[in-house]
Amino acid sequence: MRRSKYERPVRPEGTGAGPKTSAMIASLAAPGQRTKSAPFGHALASLAQTRPDIVGLSADLSKYTDLHIFAQAHPDRFYQMGMAEQLLMSAAAGLAREGFVPFATTYAVFAARRAYDFICLAIAEENLNVKIACALPGLTTGYGPSHQATEDVAIFRGMPNLTIIDACDAHEIEQVVPAMVAHQGPVYLRLLRGNVPLVLDEYGYTFELGKAKTIRDGRDVLIISTGLMTMRALEVAQALEEDRVDVAVLHVPTIKPLDEATILREAGRGGRLVVVAENHSVIGGLGEAVAGLLLRNGTVPPGFRQVGLPDEFLDAGALPTLHDRYGISTEAMARRLREWL
Repeated sequence: MRRSKYERPVRPEGTGAGPKTSAMIASLAAPGQRTKSAPFGHALASLAQTRPDIVGLSADLSKYTDLHIFAQAHPDRFYQMGMAEQLLMSAAAGLAREGFVPFATTYAVFAARRAYDFICLAIAEENLNVKIACALPGLTTGYGPSHQATEDVAIFRGMPNLTIIDACDAHEIEQVVPAMVAHQGPVYLRLLRGNVPLVLDEYGYTFELGKAKTIRDGRDVLIISTGLMTMRALEVAQALEEDRVDVAVLHVPTIKPLDEATILREAGRGGRLVVVAENHSVIGGLGEAVAGLLLRNGTVPPGFRQVGLPDEFLDAGALPTLHDRYGISTEAMARRLREWL
């Protein structure tokens, strides 16, 4: 195979004998829950078989963003940039200018905090066709504030030209990857990696960029959710059936652009408490986007509540403990809904 003139050697990442499973990449799946391994990496590697313009870049984290699957399948199209996120985004911008479709992967905190200006000026302002896929969104690691991207959506929502996607599960991620490639322009994906739960395939769900979809209907409560919180919302809906509370779940995978028409229609159906659930700070995320939308359009539901992470730096620890402490576990969310009703 002819080697790309842009090729860089794929070198081992981390220190010692190599990367090991740790709390950094703890699975979000409950015991016994169906999962799929590395859906992003496998979907990208498969798509690249017929798309020679797809390239992958990592800032020393391909193992922890599942891009190593792509690197193994297409080593001549994988670029290891080292621990230099600003260089990562600049290089992706350069490759996009040459007609490639670059997928730049790192952790969400590093993209949002360290590389913001480079994404803004080198990629978004020029509306370049760069796809940014970032692991550890929200509270998906127990490693504390240095790795918990609790404010990444708030940081990126104000950036013009940037599409923002928060996928729920492996089934959706597999559909998101080709949709990202089909879309012309920069995209930011909050990526679930490793052994990712499978949920939405049971509901016959199909991802469409920019579209919110009702996963289940209900007369008492409308949960507007995104990312892994749609999985939690569906679990809460089942739990509240025992209390004879009928819960609808509206999944919003595309946070920007927001599917305003669908949200307004569903929130405008009378008599239902509206709850927005997200794996993100209650400041600047989907909750405030929906609240602003409803206010601007004069849609006033009987009640409006948010399930999200508090406006503070979170603790380190085991994910199940942290999810319960900060209110995004199934049990914690169900308790709050019962209180609000």
